[in-house]
This record gives sequence, C-alpha cells and structure tokens, in this order.
Amino acid sequence: METFLDDQDLQVSAIIKGELDRQRQGLELIASENFVSRMVLTVLGSVFTNKYAEGYPNQRYYAGCKFADQIETLARSRARKIFRAEYANVQPHSGSSANMAAYFAVMKPGDTLLGLSLAHGGHLTHGAQVSFSGRFFNVQTYGVHRDTELIDYDDLLIKAERYKPSVIVAGSSAYSRIIDFGKFRQAADLAGATLIVDMAHIAGLIAAGLYPSPLPLADIVTSTTHKTLRGPRGGLILAKNKLARTIDAQVFPTLQGGPLMHVIAAKAVAFGEALTAEFIDYQQQVLINANRLATGLSEAGFRLISGGTSTHLLLMDLRNKNLTGAQAEAVLEQAGLVTNKNVIPFDPQPFTQTSGLRLGTPALTTRGFKEPEIDQVVEFIDEALHKPNDDNGLKKIRHKVEALTQKFPLYPGL
Repeated sequence: METFLDDQDLQVSAIIKGELDRQRQGLELIASENFVSRMVLTVLGSVFTNKYAEGYPNQRYYAGCKFADQIETLARSRARKIFRAEYANVQPHSGSSANMAAYFAVMKPGDTLLGLSLAHGGHLTHGAQVSFSGRFFNVQTYGVHRDTELIDYDDLLIKAERYKPSVIVAGSSAYSRIIDFGKFRQAADLAGATLIVDMAHIAGLIAAGLYPSPLPLADIVTSTTHKTLRGPRGGLILAKNKLARTIDAQVFPTLQGGPLMHVIAAKAVAFGEALTAEFIDYQQQVLINANRLATGLSEAGFRLISGGTSTHLLLMDLRNKNLTGAQAEAVLEQAGLVTNKNVIPFDPQPFTQTSGLRLGTPALTTRGFKEPEIDQVVEFIDEALHKPNDDNGLKKIRHKVEALTQKFPLYPGL
C-alpha cells in the first residue's frame, strides 16, 4: 500500500507513515483506543468499500448485494453468538449513532431520559446538553457518591420513581467499577422505563465472560466495536427479537443511508476473533495490566477515583500533584505516552482543563505488554509528572519509551 501511495500521492503517504510511526513509537494509554489485527486492517481496505447496500440482507434497494448480504448476515450471526443475543444490528456507523437509533426506537422528542452525568463518568450521548441526547430529550441525571465515588443506586431509584423516565441508560465512559445492572433493571421497572445499556467500553470484557453481561436484564444494549472489543471503529445494537423491526427502521432509513460494508466486513472478522480462546486470554491480561497500573500509580502517590479499578480503565485525580488533566496530558505526550484529560466527580476545573486523567490498558495489552512492562509505564508516568517543566528530562523518558516499543513491534512489515 505504501509503495503504491508513494508513486501516486506522496502527501497522503507521508501523513500515513507519520501516523504509523506515532503509533509504533509511543505508548497508547487512551482507554477507548486499541489496535486492530492485520486481518481487520486488511478487510477495511477491501472492495466492499465500493458497494452500496441500502436496506438489510435480502431486502436491499440496490442490485448486486449477494455478497454484501452474506457478510452482513455473518457479522450479525457472530455478534449474536458472542453476546447470546436474540437480535443484532451491525450497521450503525458509531456508538453514538447506535445510541441515537436505540433512543428513537422507544422515545419521542421531549420524553425523559435518565442517564449518568457526564461530570461523573457518563458519555455525551447519555444526556449532555451539547449532544443530540440533551437537545432532543428532557434529561435527568444520576451520579456517584461523593465519599465512595461509586454509583449512587439509591439516588438512581429515587429519580426513576420521581421523574418516570421513558428510558434509563446505564453505562459510562470513565467509570472504573462493575455496574450493577440488576439495580438498573429495578429502577426501570419502578419507572415503567425501557432499560438501555451502553456497553461500549466493556464489550470485550463481557464477550470474554469477565464482566457481568447486561443482556439478560436490558431491553436494548448498544456498543462500539472498537475499544476493548478490538474491532474497527463502528457501532452495534443488540436486543430482543420483539424490538428488531423497530430498531432496524431507526438505523435505516431514519438515521443512515448506505451501510459501510467494508466496516461491516471488518466487524465480522473482529467478531470471529472475539470467539476464540486467545481473545479470552487477552481480556484477562487487560484486567491484570489495569490492576497492576492502578496499584503502581497508587504506590507512587497518585490518587485514583474510587480507589482503583475493576475494569480496563482507571481515572487519576491530579489535584494533589498541582496539575490539571490538560497539563498532565501534554506533559505525558511530550514523553511519548498518549492519554486523555478527563473530569473527575465534583471536579472544580472546567471540562477544558479537568482535574483528572483517564488511562487504559487495552492497546498496551494488544501490543504484548504484561506486568513487567506495566511497571515500566508506571515509572515513566511518575517520572514525567514529577518533572513537568524539564524538557530534557521528558526527552530522556521518550527515548526510554521508544526503546521499549521496539521490543513490541506494531504491524511488523507494514
């Protein structure tokens, strides 16, 4: 591919090479990012990118969809098998569009949505005012206890009974503990609400049986197909068969036109990978690495929200280090470690600065890191954040990072 691009478009080729080098030479700790397999990468560039296939298998609006039908049917079948679901829609372009389709399937504009506050670890699509979810629906939020920083289930039940929401959404983008889906089912039943679970961050852990599945309790489950699931960037919806036609109609034609068939083909590959024993081993190591990272950072004097993690991610509170999340993010990137600033519960800083930093282990684990390498990562973070203004010191850390990455090559031969 690179040779062809070198001959045809040097500008694009140089940018792609630059991004490949960035990924190879740095340490990826953004909890929502991962590295797809070479198979997934190959299929994303397949001839399926040429095919329009509006509609669904055996119900297309264009001719020539024989193989598009086959690949989408395979992707749906594998998704159902992974999560023991009755129904799967693999067409959503993203997790956000999957959530929009799920909401529109059971709500009307102006109905009440009860979701986890963005400031307490929720996602934009769970009711943030800057999102479609906050613009189309009457949003109420639940949050975490100030003392434990765990979800306040009593508050959830009180608000479910008080506001009688049409939908309660469970799930998060920066919550590091196990979610009690039984409590959410109780709240939904109390309110007469539809329970939607957004499992985007934890889908891979659920697929491996290492995190409680929401499928038996939720009415609709949405997800991304990247993050811990380690597939291409895209969305997924799972549900009971009784909601199939309604959800299908919201994905197409309400919200989307032609599905991205090359992405759906790559989803099929990733779902196949998720059905292997190797995938379970990988997810187990993700958890081991996250716990090791949390323990190491705690021992180095960093405060972690809720005291640690039970998942693939953790959230650092940097107030005792006199750093904002934005400052820490910039310092660590200079040292070759890629993270993201993140609000913490009851954060005194604005969203543009934050008091927190979110870290995750999926990408490092995909690369082959185990406990010894995680210990080195802890050392890099600790050293960098203790000398945020030492450019030479940060440069030396970056050299150490690059030396470590060379032992774990990413996409060799690409």
